Amino acid sequence: MRLYYSPLSSNSRRAVMTALHLRAPVELTQVDLTKSEQKQPQFLRKNPAGRVPVLEDGEFCLSESHAIMLYLVEKTPGQTLYPADVRARAEVNRWLFWCAHHFTPAISVLNWENMVKRLMRIGEPDPKELERGTALVTQAAGLLDMHLAGREWIAGPSLTLADFSVAAPLMTTVAARLPVTQLANLQAWFARVQALDAWQATEHRHA
Repeated sequence: MRLYYSPLSSNSRRAVMTALHLRAPVELTQVDLTKSEQKQPQFLRKNPAGRVPVLEDGEFCLSESHAIMLYLVEKTPGQTLYPADVRARAEVNRWLFWCAHHFTPAISVLNWENMVKRLMRIGEPDPKELERGTALVTQAAGLLDMHLAGREWIAGPSLTLADFSVAAPLMTTVAARLPVTQLANLQAWFARVQALDAWQATEHRHA
């Protein structure tokens, strides 16, 4: 299998962390977004949306980071990131969907205004968008912080895909000025994720 990723992409990071944690037989191939490699015909044949990550398994190409994470655990006998119990899986799924539909989109607003605009030199942050993004992240992160009270991991007594999913977009905490540093439960959990080998192994790729 081959996993196409970018160090600029938190979506990529959650997929890469999953592959590394599972020790899946995946070859990592970097896509240079700054050179628009994701928009080239060769890549668009793998994912017409022109986005990373993409997992290639023979003739099968799979996009969307959460789908890739689930595919990798399904192909890994004895894995512990995705529990066998139906209700336990539902709890993991709940946080995967929450992250995809609420947390990551909220963070993306501040990523664009505080980080991407500066990198691309396309103007100053929009105050209204900063206010909107800050409100969205504050609300979502506050919910997560309350949920993590008394918990070591997000979706159960042990590490799951939910932790990799939700932690990934927090990689831009400093650069995007995310309003999360004052949330004690969230920060304690995030520190546990950052101490994992999978996070450490992706740190140089996503620095």
